[in-house]
Amino acid sequence: MAKIYPVILSGGSGTRLWPVSRASYPKQLQRLVSDRSMLQETVLRLDAATCAAPLVVCNEEHRFLIAAQLQEIGVAPLAIALEPVGRNTAPAAAVAAHLVAAQDPDGVLLLLPADHHIRDTDAFRAAVARAGDLAAQGHLVTFGIAPERAETGYGYIERGESLADGVWRVARFVEKPDAATAERYLADGGYSWNSGMFAFSARAWLEELGRLAPEMARATAEAVEKRQADLDFLRLDKAAFAACPSDSIDYAVMEKTDKAVVLPVDLGWSDIGSWSALWDVGDRDGAGNRVQGDVLALDTENSLLRSDGPLVAAVGVRDLVVVATPDAVMIAPRERAQDVKSLVDALKAQGRPEFATHERVLRPWGWYETIDAGDRFQVKHLMVKPGASLSLQMHHHRAEHWIVVRGTAKVTRGTEEVLLTENQSTYIPIGMTHRLENPGRVDLSLIEVQSGSYLGEDDIVRFEDIYARTTDTPAASVTPRLFKSSGNGAAGDPGKG
Repeated sequence: MAKIYPVILSGGSGTRLWPVSRASYPKQLQRLVSDRSMLQETVLRLDAATCAAPLVVCNEEHRFLIAAQLQEIGVAPLAIALEPVGRNTAPAAAVAAHLVAAQDPDGVLLLLPADHHIRDTDAFRAAVARAGDLAAQGHLVTFGIAPERAETGYGYIERGESLADGVWRVARFVEKPDAATAERYLADGGYSWNSGMFAFSARAWLEELGRLAPEMARATAEAVEKRQADLDFLRLDKAAFAACPSDSIDYAVMEKTDKAVVLPVDLGWSDIGSWSALWDVGDRDGAGNRVQGDVLALDTENSLLRSDGPLVAAVGVRDLVVVATPDAVMIAPRERAQDVKSLVDALKAQGRPEFATHERVLRPWGWYETIDAGDRFQVKHLMVKPGASLSLQMHHHRAEHWIVVRGTAKVTRGTEEVLLTENQSTYIPIGMTHRLENPGRVDLSLIEVQSGSYLGEDDIVRFEDIYARTTDTPAASVTPRLFKSSGNGAAGDPGKG
């Protein structure tokens, strides 16, 4: 039996689940269905007895968040490959195939989006085993979901010739249909929802990609060949990957190849593509409401009510979605939940930060959130994890006052180092080199008061950084366990610390 290499695709932004899902912290990293994130649920439903450690493909911004979430569930990834720019799912699959093929050309890739919900884990694992056998025979396998209703939000797969018991050749992929067409597909019985999950051998995928999308095959091969190690990450070559065409797995290969087969499955699957989809899969009370957080609902039916911040109180409403975060409240009829994306587009067009970032901004060392801001001042709450450290840095336009609320802070101020404990403070003048560390065993909680002519997060010059976020600091020479790298890389994300 060929070895199965799970490839977790974690590049989506989940705009239809705004305001919880945002570009800086999208739905796959959120805890939506359980006390685990969608990414964690995806990894944990894999059968460790038959699957290798997961290979994650994601963008640079999320790398530390993903690494932390995997560490939280005790999973060491095969690798975390970083896309310098978004190029859709086909190049991501190609990158994974090139990496696996270098070590195991006949290895089977199991392509899984990081943000799907599957209720029946046993059925999923059985389907993966069957797909692995088919992929080892040279087929490109797509998982077709048994349709539960005439859904217009999913693409469909039409079955062709029967290949084996429960397996068909793909006749065609169909775009999201209108309501009447979806009803016809459901009545026909020969159609499945397109899940976006695939299985194929590295060899078969690269052969078909080279035949059907040669430019993509060449660009991704070069991006992998010129990859660099950046701490525990694989950084793809930016120029080569940016030159790669952007396309989905379906369009680039699956709709054109004669090797595509569909394996219809019934897994209790949902892509959680909207708030109404989350209402569908979640536990509801006797009135049909899905309630989460600080919520009071009276005479309310068939609604999703969620608060990650203030009290949400509803009375006499029906079929609504109400979602509150500390900085935004979204209200929509449940039947129009797909239209939330238009709100995000409008916020982006207006230049509002809420479309992309939360009030609490996560960093590899912890997090910060803005408490207050005004003309020439800004107040933030920082949490630094035990053993963590911000970069050695300086600012051209702002001074900072730090007050320790909890824990112990080790502060570098120019050439001196001081230890601060609760209720003690220090001052960092404009232009002074400084660093904040937590040498203790409990979280360091600190209030930062900034003052100056410019308080943007891009007013930061890093000199040293344990997370390799400055080109002046070489990344640690760590090679992932399977894939060798050609050198060291460095990140360049702006922002606090």
